[in-house]
Amino acid sequence: MKEKLKFIAGKLGYGVGAIGLDLSYGMFYSFLSHYLVTTLGLKEGFLLLLTPLARIWDGINDPMMGTIVDNTRTKFGKYRPWILIGAVSNGIVLFLLFSRFGLSGLPLYIYVAVMYVLWGMSNTLADIPYWSMIPSFTSEEKERNLVSTVARTFSGLGQGIITIATPIIVPLLSTGMNKDKDGYTPEGFSRWAGICGILLVVFALVCVLTTKETNVVYGEKKKFSFKQIFKVIKGNDQLVVFMIFAMLSNAGWYLTSGTAVTYFTQVVGDGKAQSLFQLIGAAGSVLGLLVIPIMSVKFTKRTTYSFSLITTIVGYALMFVFGPILKINIALDVCYILASIGISSMFVSQTIFLADIVDYGEYKNGERNESITFSMKGFLQKLAYTIQTVIYYGGLGLFRYSEQVNDCKQRGVDVVVNAQTKTAIGVIGFAVPIVLLLASLFVFRSKFRLYGKLADEVHDYIIEKRASEKE
Repeated sequence: MKEKLKFIAGKLGYGVGAIGLDLSYGMFYSFLSHYLVTTLGLKEGFLLLLTPLARIWDGINDPMMGTIVDNTRTKFGKYRPWILIGAVSNGIVLFLLFSRFGLSGLPLYIYVAVMYVLWGMSNTLADIPYWSMIPSFTSEEKERNLVSTVARTFSGLGQGIITIATPIIVPLLSTGMNKDKDGYTPEGFSRWAGICGILLVVFALVCVLTTKETNVVYGEKKKFSFKQIFKVIKGNDQLVVFMIFAMLSNAGWYLTSGTAVTYFTQVVGDGKAQSLFQLIGAAGSVLGLLVIPIMSVKFTKRTTYSFSLITTIVGYALMFVFGPILKINIALDVCYILASIGISSMFVSQTIFLADIVDYGEYKNGERNESITFSMKGFLQKLAYTIQTVIYYGGLGLFRYSEQVNDCKQRGVDVVVNAQTKTAIGVIGFAVPIVLLLASLFVFRSKFRLYGKLADEVHDYIIEKRASEKE
């Protein structure tokens, strides 16, 4: 009984760490675009250039961090020290990213660029070791599914806190005469980011103190090299396929998440309505966590994941009809339940797939590269965000969104955009994701093979190998 309680406490403690990570994620992916373009009035062209350039550095930094984690040997474990170091670093940078310190003009643009890149680097410090820990808990499929589900549950909680609370809390924390019609100010965002940064560190500390790395595999220490990174990626065909279909589907969801605040403030005309939208979506996310436990009894992971994507696509189609087209907001909110069910189960499945892909790499190549493989998760998320920002900033730029924003600010009136721009915002947030999700489904169904017989062969190989290593 005592061991069982320790097991449960360890899994819950691990999950708590995801809350903090997603507080930072949520501020970055869901509100940074609105903060930079609408609140600060930065030009879309600058951000359209900054995001891809930051990804070039991430392509170097993320796998480099994966190699560092793989080579880590401490009495506190392989992953936990980096989780705490990364959380502290990311919490500080999150606050700085949402703080302008009175800067304007060129100095503000330079400052934002530096903080933007530093956020990605500090996030990598915590994200890669956190998600790389999953295979270290167990090799058993059911237990691995449980750990992944727990982590994604708490991850969704963190995201929910941000998307539901931010439209309410930021106006309450805002002061001064520079409030927009929904109460957002740079000061409000800065204070809220500071609070989220502190919570990130607290939750990371809970995670580090309550978990144990019981199934860690230590290989030979390796020096970082692009040759090794390319070798790992090239030698694991299922990792490449995963990166493509996960990147496409994640980009679709990021578009909605990142556009929501602009959609509700500019199209609906009520920023606080976003909180109800996200609250209803959170209910769908909870229901989505039941999809895998229920469907895994009779269906393969392939069928379950396909169901998740199709459910998301149907939900998005209904949201586009009832939202931007018919403008029936309550129906839009209700349809988000369906989309959120699919999104939630989709993310859990992706986490499980990535743990299986680590095993597949060892099965196929004889080498286990946990952190390098999991570094691709963070990198693909950033690539997905890049797709989102290119579409978002590119679309807004075509309709001169920032010019309309700055014109309103100069005249001292609430920001109001024209009808064409409002239509573009609705299409970007709810129609374009459908295209990305359909492309993701096609790639997954046609190229991903790690299910059924092959998955069983990989699982049996890993179990037998671990047993022989203990003898």
